[in-house]
Amino acid sequence: MTKIIHLLKLSVGTDDMADLAAWQADRRAQTEDRMPRHITRMWPKREDEILNGGSIFWVIKGVILCRQPILRLDEYIGGDGIRRCAIVCKPGLIRVAATPKRAFQGWRYLPAADAPADLPAGRQHEEALPPELSKALAAIGVR
Repeated sequence: MTKIIHLLKLSVGTDDMADLAAWQADRRAQTEDRMPRHITRMWPKREDEILNGGSIFWVIKGVILCRQPILRLDEYIGGDGIRRCAIVCKPGLIRVAATPKRAFQGWRYLPAADAPADLPAGRQHEEALPPELSKALAAIGVR
């Protein structure tokens, strides 16, 4: 039985979830079949575990705020001829319990047991708090 592993990724340059959603809506950030993708230099070695139900958890301004289920990993050859990995995700962002996370380079594996829980369905469409406030509240144990 294959386990599930998630990916953790900084969303560099975005101020909030709306910024991330807007970036993913740009045609340049999509596959030919119009699915959102993130291109990274390193191909995950634990591909089977990721494709067994894993998600990419997005860190925005030092806080894990949302996730997207990963559909597949596509090969992407850049203009420089270098092979890269396109992480293709299901459209739409799923809000999770705000969890502080320090900055890091690239992406990291996130064990399923350590992944923040999804917010209840009734709270998915509430306006998100600013990341700085979410981080401060999480630091004192309020989510």
